[in-house]
Amino acid sequence: MECRVGCAACCIALSISSPIPGMPNGKPAGVRCVQLTPDGRCRLHGSPEKPVVCVRLEPNEEMCGHSCEEAMAYLEALERATQPDCGQGASARGEPSHRAS
Repeated sequence: MECRVGCAACCIALSISSPIPGMPNGKPAGVRCVQLTPDGRCRLHGSPEKPVVCVRLEPNEEMCGHSCEEAMAYLEALERATQPDCGQGASARGEPSHRAS
């Protein structure tokens, strides 16, 4: 599958922990990568400076869906689902508590 021209959902929705030229501390989720052109293309495509995580991310039907909106929704949900717990309990995540009474 080829990337949908102008979509760039993966370059916006996902966090990237490795350095990116222009973003030395990586990129937080929901922030547009500084390497995206106005028309949603990667300035680093084919460059050795492109982060490995970006190089390895390949478009597929499940991730990309049938529209940019579907791709963004899927990737935002994936980002939320893979966030570290940061020591918060089940109730802080909105999950039921299973403590014995």
